[in-house]
Amino acid sequence: MINNPDLSDDHEEVELGDSGQSFLQDHTPDPSETTNNPHEGFEHRYKLYVSHFLSAWNSRLIEFGSVLFLSTLYPSTLLPSSIYALVRALSAVVFSSYVGHLVDRTGRLTVIRLSIAGQRIATASTCVLLYLLTVSDRTPSRAWPLLLALAVLACVEKLSATMNTIAVERDWVIVMAGKSVQHLQTMNSQMRRIDLSCKLIAPLMIALIDGYLTKVAIIVTLSVAVVSLPLEYILISKVYHAIEELHIRSRIRRDCESSTAATSILSYLSRSVHHTASDLKYYITHNAFLPSISLALLYLTVLSFGGQMINYLISLSYSSTSIGILRTLSAICELSATFLAPLVMDRIGAIRAGIWFLNTQLLFIGIAAASLWFTSHATASLTNIVFLASVILSRVGLWGFDLSAQILIQEDVEFDSRGKFSAIEAGFQNAFEMLGFASTIVFSRPDQFRFPAAISAGSVAVPGVFYALFVRRRRGHLVHVSDCVNKRGQKGSGRQERERGEWTRVSQNDESTEIET
Repeated sequence: MINNPDLSDDHEEVELGDSGQSFLQDHTPDPSETTNNPHEGFEHRYKLYVSHFLSAWNSRLIEFGSVLFLSTLYPSTLLPSSIYALVRALSAVVFSSYVGHLVDRTGRLTVIRLSIAGQRIATASTCVLLYLLTVSDRTPSRAWPLLLALAVLACVEKLSATMNTIAVERDWVIVMAGKSVQHLQTMNSQMRRIDLSCKLIAPLMIALIDGYLTKVAIIVTLSVAVVSLPLEYILISKVYHAIEELHIRSRIRRDCESSTAATSILSYLSRSVHHTASDLKYYITHNAFLPSISLALLYLTVLSFGGQMINYLISLSYSSTSIGILRTLSAICELSATFLAPLVMDRIGAIRAGIWFLNTQLLFIGIAAASLWFTSHATASLTNIVFLASVILSRVGLWGFDLSAQILIQEDVEFDSRGKFSAIEAGFQNAFEMLGFASTIVFSRPDQFRFPAAISAGSVAVPGVFYALFVRRRRGHLVHVSDCVNKRGQKGSGRQERERGEWTRVSQNDESTEIET
């Protein structure tokens, strides 16, 4: 079950010992007591959803828009957009441990406000530089200072977005869900729907505007970032002050607080290396490591309507509008997974749902990658249709597995280590994403895109092996039909006995093989 921080009536900080166990007063209230009123609880969740929508909208807008703008400015090469995305991902790998410790040891409201401000300022500054790039000389020798500044701003935006995601999805949501796994699953699905809805609408909107005029699209992105900043500040502040559990900021060890004051650069770097090594050991030896690393490996892909694939489609003469429509279709499939995954998990459990969704993704990604190797000028149109359809359908498996794995991770990770674990996971996600960008730097010509696509297919197969090991370790077997299928024999006169399989609801906790009746 989920380990939620308990509360003291006066909201004092809770000091933890080396074992990570909290010592609380006997009069500590149950977290569920603050959500007895369903209307009040929904009001708080609604404000959190709106705040998350504003954050996700801005993140998706600049994530897609910046790559689209660079691809429009440099249509003949994948290099500028790949380097931009590579540096952006590298920043998250290098500083992920620091972000995690910041989330664990800083006041919740302070962390969220810092992430919002950092994201919006970086987005606004990026839009200003992109606008200058559209009106200036774009030759690499003269544009490199602007491109370098864009890369730095991309790092700030990425780290701020990562901090916001970790704090909200891996901490605030768990606290607000209380002790109910059902509430946690519902909030997870709703947060994912918001993110995918933004992924569906924001790129389409900016692609349509960019199809009209790139300068206008940049100005719109800038305006949205500026206008949404105060509104999100107000909403997240109201949620924080309404939920008492969010006021508590636990500490793992008191010496961690004193270590933040570095006496020298050398000692600071030494402590940073020590903390990073300690965090990595904690992550790798954790029970949730295998589902987490399986999820992270899926980020090593170019088959996702991201920057590299957008550049590839532009090289095939697809317009910005067409790419926006295709990405919208992909997002619709992803959004459908947020409705399908809870139904499947409710029926067969999160662990088994994960392996079904992961195999679904592997099937379609394999078809997409293979289609690029068996194409010719005569069959180009058919190959493109198979390729695009397979990539779009694979998103159902991806996000279904994402939701399944997230439930397992949230249930297993201790509350005082959520930021640390999630930050290391985010670091691996960005490291694998960075390798994906590196693959299109090495194979930068559009006609070489089939090589990164093949690597992407392999990056789905490997998580399949890792997750199978997790299932085997957790359940003791990979396939046990009798646990989810109740076979009832039917006898016919003079005929062989027939068996009919019927699905039976099972417990959410897949560690037990007993059927919940």
